[in-house]
Amino acid sequence: MEAHEQKAVVSGTDGTDLPETRFGNEAQIEYVPYGRLCRSPLNVRKKAPTGVEALAGTIAGKGLLQNLVVHAVKGSRAKQPKLGVCAGQRRLAALDLLFAQGKITKEQPVPVLIVSEGEAVAASLIENREREDMHIADESVAFRLLIEEGKSVVHVAALFGMSELAVRRSLKLASLSPTLLEAFRTDQMDFEQATALALADDHGTQEQVWDEAREPWQRTPRELRAAITTTEIDASRSHLAKFVGIEAYEAAGGHVRRDLFSDAANAGFIADPDLLHRLATQRLVTASQEIACEGWSWIETRTRRDYNELFGFARLRSVSREPTHEEQAELDALILKRDAASDALNAYYDTDGESDEDEQERLEYAANAASDAVDLYGERFETFDADDMKRAGAFVVIDSDGQLSVERGLIRREDAKTVAGGANAVADVGVGVAAPKKAKPLHGEKLCRRLTAHRTAAIQVELARQPNAALAVLMSRMIPVVFEEVYARESAEYAIRIEAHTSLDRLLTDADDMADSVAWKEIEGERAKWARMLPQRTAELLPWLLMQDVDITSNLFAFCVAATLDGTSAVDHAHPINELVDLLHVDLSYYWKPTRASYFDHVSKARMVDVIAAAVSPEAAANLQGMKKGDAAAAAELRMADSGWLPEVLTNRETPERRSYGDINADDDSDDADEGDGDDDGNEAAGAKEEPQDT
Repeated sequence: MEAHEQKAVVSGTDGTDLPETRFGNEAQIEYVPYGRLCRSPLNVRKKAPTGVEALAGTIAGKGLLQNLVVHAVKGSRAKQPKLGVCAGQRRLAALDLLFAQGKITKEQPVPVLIVSEGEAVAASLIENREREDMHIADESVAFRLLIEEGKSVVHVAALFGMSELAVRRSLKLASLSPTLLEAFRTDQMDFEQATALALADDHGTQEQVWDEAREPWQRTPRELRAAITTTEIDASRSHLAKFVGIEAYEAAGGHVRRDLFSDAANAGFIADPDLLHRLATQRLVTASQEIACEGWSWIETRTRRDYNELFGFARLRSVSREPTHEEQAELDALILKRDAASDALNAYYDTDGESDEDEQERLEYAANAASDAVDLYGERFETFDADDMKRAGAFVVIDSDGQLSVERGLIRREDAKTVAGGANAVADVGVGVAAPKKAKPLHGEKLCRRLTAHRTAAIQVELARQPNAALAVLMSRMIPVVFEEVYARESAEYAIRIEAHTSLDRLLTDADDMADSVAWKEIEGERAKWARMLPQRTAELLPWLLMQDVDITSNLFAFCVAATLDGTSAVDHAHPINELVDLLHVDLSYYWKPTRASYFDHVSKARMVDVIAAAVSPEAAANLQGMKKGDAAAAAELRMADSGWLPEVLTNRETPERRSYGDINADDDSDDADEGDGDDDGNEAAGAKEEPQDT
């Protein structure tokens, strides 16, 4: 029987046993000197108490509000025997601390309830076992009452050993309407929902938002916050708020609805978007005036970068000057820092342990910042011809991170021809677009292998269904090897790679989510079916095959060809397997879906935003800006559900160019020779014969 269910018994007047229902409740609270108190060996709580310092501060400020339960200690020879504390060990420890600090004396009166030694264990067990923590709603209201009595936040925080922010958060919760506080107490809403509703300052708005949220999804903290801040801007996600700064906005008279329950920087909501935009514009104008002094013909400002607009301009080609020794040393240091940050990020991606979203986001931010620092430092070595600058201009824009960005050397289409003969040639004047910088690949090697492994599995499924196509694929790979005299002068790069080993392990290695895919389940189902039909010994295989109908052998042949297909790649480029995607009419969106596991956990948050903006809407993407990496990935998965979107690796249909190094036909050779007179490149190409790949 549990200890708290045990009952002491006494004998009744008729000799029967009656349950004892008195645990000192016939005694009265009395005051004894602190010096008489000691720890009781009968206290059932043996673990050392915690939070003693905070409790001592509370007792020093308010006194001991709850009595101790004590019993007389046997063997004490003093006139007044020691009293062992069997319930209230933490309060006794706090009194001991106050005595050690000289804040109380041994004569300090302490309220106690004296029980017998037999009642001591039961009293200790009841207090420790039946005690219930105060609900956070009640605690918050109690803090509010202290403030209303005239106590300061600093005083309350010190009194209970809490941070000032924790007290302010409790006071914010206490600002909920009585109806919502009762709903919180009775678990009709959780803590996160309560903190979201506390954003509203008036009870009417709080209750209206809660009552109008009929569906469960409408009562998520994110949706509740959105309903309260419909016309306001989330400062943690706004590039304009980051650019202007919350302090500057408030200094200009702007109001911020504070979100005390968020740990994000600039947590709050901008109540005056017009003021924020005016302040951002003023800063842009000031910055543009400084850029104009460089000698550009025109300067334009934008509060958001519009890539489509920028692509409508040509660019001046800049000239790079040599850095000084000091500049080169500084640049080398930045490059080393960039490489170290990149190596740290790659090492994190290669680990197989449980992912740490905060650590991943920190490493990604550090790698991007280090790379941007190198690029920014390198811009100081780029110069433009002064005469050409008089016909070109610059855009001063605010980027998505709230940083000022300057796009120099832009040329309008109508001015491109007048600049083309200048000291610096114009890049891409013919098509009227800016010459792009060398772009980083959208997908790293690891992600490319993952995606192309899924592409391979999907094609294997489709190829296994079409024996004729499988036969053609294998023959198209074998014929150039068998008839080398016919195809010796043609590159084999375009040929589909099929090797005499299964690609099963390769696909599982490159994509750890492969086993859950639609394609893999079908492939393994087919594999299991054929494994049951095949003879168990290799010596029996050929006779068995010769005895089968053509339907069985052709379908088995198709499966075997498909299972040896290998189309994984570490980069997104032209690949022979893309030819099969079109020929077999493979719908890759059926086999691959954009989820956290398949894609969003493996790319940066900026990439997620770009994907959502293009596939769904810019508004849907904007909400991801202020989220943590894991939350953003989960939100991206929800927004992209059933979208049919595919990453560029899976939409790429390029195949390697079929290059011929000369033909065996004599007439054709003569024509080629006539055309190639004096062409050194033709001779080099003829000598660049490549060996065909192994079958």
